[in-house]
Amino acid sequence: MDGSAGSGTGAELEDLERPELYLNRELSWLEFNQHVLDEARDESVPILERLKFLSITQSNLDEFLMVRVAGLQEQFLEGVVDRPADGMTPAEQLTAISERVERMYDDLAGTFLEFIVPTLESEGVELTTPSDLPDAERQRLHRYFQEQVYPILTPLALDPGHPFPHVPNKRIHLIVMLAGEEPGEPAFAVVQVPAVLSRLTPVRTASDRSAFVLLDDVIGEHAGDLFRGFRLVGAWPFRVIRNHDLSIDEEEAEDLLETIREEVRRRDRGNTVALEVSTACAPEAIAVLQRALKVHEAFLFHTDAPLSLPDMTALATPLKDREDLRDAPFTPAESPAFIGVDDPFEVIAERDVVLHHPYESFDPVVGFIEAAAADPEVLAIKQTLYRTSGDSPIVKALMRAAENGKQVVALVEIKARFDEENNIHWARRLEEAGVHVVYGLVGLKTHCKTMLVVRREGGVLRRYVHLGTGNYNPATARLYTDVSLFTSRPDVGEDATALFNLLTSCTAPEAWRRLIVAPLGLHESVLGLIEREAAFARAGRPARILAKMNSLQDPDTIRALYRASRAGVEIDLVVRGICCLRPGLPGISENIRVRSIVDRFLEHSRLYYFEAGGRKLVFGSSADWMPRNFQRRIEVMFPIEAEHARLRIIKEILETALRDNVKARELQADGSYVRVERPDDDEKVVRSQMEFLSLASKAEADASARVHAERPFIVRPVRHRPTKASVPAVVVSTEPPVPPDEPAQ
Repeated sequence: MDGSAGSGTGAELEDLERPELYLNRELSWLEFNQHVLDEARDESVPILERLKFLSITQSNLDEFLMVRVAGLQEQFLEGVVDRPADGMTPAEQLTAISERVERMYDDLAGTFLEFIVPTLESEGVELTTPSDLPDAERQRLHRYFQEQVYPILTPLALDPGHPFPHVPNKRIHLIVMLAGEEPGEPAFAVVQVPAVLSRLTPVRTASDRSAFVLLDDVIGEHAGDLFRGFRLVGAWPFRVIRNHDLSIDEEEAEDLLETIREEVRRRDRGNTVALEVSTACAPEAIAVLQRALKVHEAFLFHTDAPLSLPDMTALATPLKDREDLRDAPFTPAESPAFIGVDDPFEVIAERDVVLHHPYESFDPVVGFIEAAAADPEVLAIKQTLYRTSGDSPIVKALMRAAENGKQVVALVEIKARFDEENNIHWARRLEEAGVHVVYGLVGLKTHCKTMLVVRREGGVLRRYVHLGTGNYNPATARLYTDVSLFTSRPDVGEDATALFNLLTSCTAPEAWRRLIVAPLGLHESVLGLIEREAAFARAGRPARILAKMNSLQDPDTIRALYRASRAGVEIDLVVRGICCLRPGLPGISENIRVRSIVDRFLEHSRLYYFEAGGRKLVFGSSADWMPRNFQRRIEVMFPIEAEHARLRIIKEILETALRDNVKARELQADGSYVRVERPDDDEKVVRSQMEFLSLASKAEADASARVHAERPFIVRPVRHRPTKASVPAVVVSTEPPVPPDEPAQ
């Protein structure tokens, strides 16, 4: 598709390239992480869920420092001068990030100490310190230290004969400050807080609460026992964040699997990115750490809270049976299309099926591949695996299929960040079972979520395809919101075959029939869809864009949206995380509205709707609108063509997200977010995720009642294998996914 249609004059292009029209990617992501932290401060959220959101915020921030900040620091050291669309140099970005992250550390500490701890205390759980315990309990704790902790510890003195030890990434250590019998410079030592012991030690207090002390506090209190002949001045926890990204030259790697395995092993020895220390830490001790770890002052962060806040989720252990302190449990609804059905092939042969996870169960996806593995009429199964669960039923089904003699291909993306080891493990297991395992194309991550099943029916072959916005991971399918599509449309099946041929043999088709694939045209197609919407608006025809994604960063796409806004296109974007577009700028983006939703489930689906002069084009996709998705990944955008499915995505999913007035925040032109105003008493409260749960439950109940009314005495339907004669014809649109004609000017 020609992305240049209606792209504007050179003067307009220059006008829309001004840096002040763009928000910085990194600062935008930090605002998203603040939304997660805000959920931990929200007193309407159950306390155990708030503790979870606090943990997620810290984990997110760790990963941001390990990857994004580490990359910027490398750019700065190497003198890189390339600037993103917002015009900030690496040095300027690092300065702004350090200031924002410092505020986030303050907010994390304040949230834990001022919101979480008091609420836990009101529920009977206390976090205390050894010095606040009664004498008898302090003596018991001393015995515990001597018997259970002391033998494990390795005190490491710092002197000319003992250089500063290697400190693994994210592990908690103590910097110990000691004084000798004679006056002079203090001595220092390092002690690792052993990960083999629980970070939280149960203790007895004068109250009736379940009480804990931190293991680092226990070691710090008794650190003097480790250094006889010295007087303990103090012992304070610190934590190092290291560069954790992989650096791989795929073209030079003789064995990509082994190269990645070695790089993963070396991760803990990456350069120091940031240092966290207790606020109480002595300046002399901090100076020792800074010199040894080569940490810039801007990325030295102090905190009053315990380090490694994700460890604090263990405070919930005494409350594990308190269902009133967590979100109400839910069971994903069964998809109406599969209720009372014994043969998934029969269903998919008759109609396209859209699933909305986690509100609808992921079981049909697992059940489909398990049925394919066992079905003697299935000849081949091909699937991409980007991230999957530790005990994956999907991987096991692929292994069984290969053992059953089927042609099985698995594209395992071993470069999926932080899942490399898990994916290497599954790749080896799949190969041992006889699956043909491939690792994708050099220089590109395979991020699309695609499954192809080839089945013999009445002497002919029929292709069944599953396409999704999320990973083939049953565990995260209960936590992430995603949409997936089952279809047996021949043109989609042909494209799926071509996609796997591309992945296994680097051979691309001359043209794609229905799928739009990155990096072979997805970027151009998205630009073309937006530009054509602007052309429709200028011609007075219906024009609207409604898009839901995780991130919006690509400058070309943002400029296209600005041009569409100028042309009069109404644009509503639901962007969970990074958004570099500034909405509401007069004459630029006044027709664009951006909102972000952070709630119980992680918003993860990518859905795109274009009014297209009344044609109402709807797409699902594995891709966000980011340069990496358009240029450095294998991605798929797939059309939702069945009328019932299109209307469901537009009316039920996208428009409900736009009505959310409980968990939605609106992006302002300055990059800040404002919560959508809560409705007045006479207005309807809409919390979109709860609406989706209700809709899925009702649809399941209605379908169950209908099946029972139609077949009241049948417990399970009779299995029926479609044959060539019995398979109903599927009406396939021959229209391309984008209008071929330009509207009249």
